Amino acid sequence: MSHVPSCSVSPAPVMAARPVRFGLLRSAVVLSAALSAAGTSQAIDFGPFSLTGFAKAEAGVGSNVCEDCQLRADEDRQRVWADDLALGRTYGTEFTYGWQFQPTLSANFDLGGGFKLTGALSQRFRDGYKDFPGFWYDRSITVKHEDYGALQAGAFVLRTWGFADFPYGTDIGMSPIFSDSGAGYGLATKAIRYTSRVFDFAEGDLVLEFTWDQGNTDFKINEPRLLEYWVHYGRGDLRLDLMIQDSKNGRPTSFTKGPFTSLTPFAADDPLLGESSQGVVLLLGKYRLNPKYEVSGGVRWNRWSGAYAVNTGGDQWNAMWNVDWGGFDADGVPNPGYSARSTDLMFGVRRFDGQWTSHIGVAHLGKASTRNPSERGQSNSAWFGSIGTSYDFRNGLQLYASVNAVIYDRLGLAPLSMPSHNAFSNVDSRVARKGNWVTVGAVYNF
Repeated sequence: MSHVPSCSVSPAPVMAARPVRFGLLRSAVVLSAALSAAGTSQAIDFGPFSLTGFAKAEAGVGSNVCEDCQLRADEDRQRVWADDLALGRTYGTEFTYGWQFQPTLSANFDLGGGFKLTGALSQRFRDGYKDFPGFWYDRSITVKHEDYGALQAGAFVLRTWGFADFPYGTDIGMSPIFSDSGAGYGLATKAIRYTSRVFDFAEGDLVLEFTWDQGNTDFKINEPRLLEYWVHYGRGDLRLDLMIQDSKNGRPTSFTKGPFTSLTPFAADDPLLGESSQGVVLLLGKYRLNPKYEVSGGVRWNRWSGAYAVNTGGDQWNAMWNVDWGGFDADGVPNPGYSARSTDLMFGVRRFDGQWTSHIGVAHLGKASTRNPSERGQSNSAWFGSIGTSYDFRNGLQLYASVNAVIYDRLGLAPLSMPSHNAFSNVDSRVARKGNWVTVGAVYNF
């Protein structure tokens, strides 16, 4: 029988961290040393409660990094005024640094009759701040039974991002490149999930799961709704995971890690906006060829409906997507949003040598098919690659290093499935077609 995956969340590499000075780089070294001094990895248990989690530090150096090259820093790439670059900026080699910490507090109770009750509370902190202010990685209650499956309610990680991040992307150096891009969402906010028991099927294990998330319930006209289906099949050294995610009236995005909420954060915008939808079909697989080698890969089909640009008052705008800025639709409505589809790929190989594990991984974020007459990145694509190794001390501590590269098909706006023009690598596709970076880090799981 194969191992059925759990609901645990693993830390993704802190790639594309902000450029920093040597003082912060020195802090990374100090934190790594502290992690190295940690003892045997284990949960901290007290009564029915258990505290688990991870701490992680990462530093790197990359080429063709342009600090503050975008004229309006941190502006959403879908807004045309975010296209402009600042004059006089230089780009070149930069150091980067980042750290993460995610504690998870859980409580477990035996209800009798084979039923168990679990509650969980988990938050991730990045560089000292909450990853997503106002949202939780886990704030849920689960009732489970070996024969009847599990029913979970609350806020938790969605499979479409969770499995693409770990183990698939992380194992071959393609997290967050593959896991965080695309047309999905990563965090459910007000959801119910049912996970079946393990079925015997075709000489292997089969698990079925359904998730429904209602998002921001203050929106009554454009009501948010997310559906996610997960099918897992495992047989021996083979593992397959199929995720189908279909959402309506969440924030239009190409950042699969983000939370599912509503078209904008403000319910007062509801009557001003039109409906929007997006979704993904994601197939991931792993196969252990022999004790030394494992191959894995994935393919993701992205779909976006597009979202018109709407001024919601003063300088405020909605979250638009794939807009023909200055254009009109057939009814004369300005700044229409166009639908788009794209396909992304990931593939990699791992080699095991005792406590050493090495990887080679590649990902391709493809061009998009759309009728938008304006160029919004649909004509661009990107290849990412990673070669790396890690050492597991088998006490919860791992050290790792990798050499990575990106190649864009053309100078200009980044592929539509990227959340920003310099996502994942700090190499802005409007400034340079190629770039590379070296990363070293440490992670401690407790």
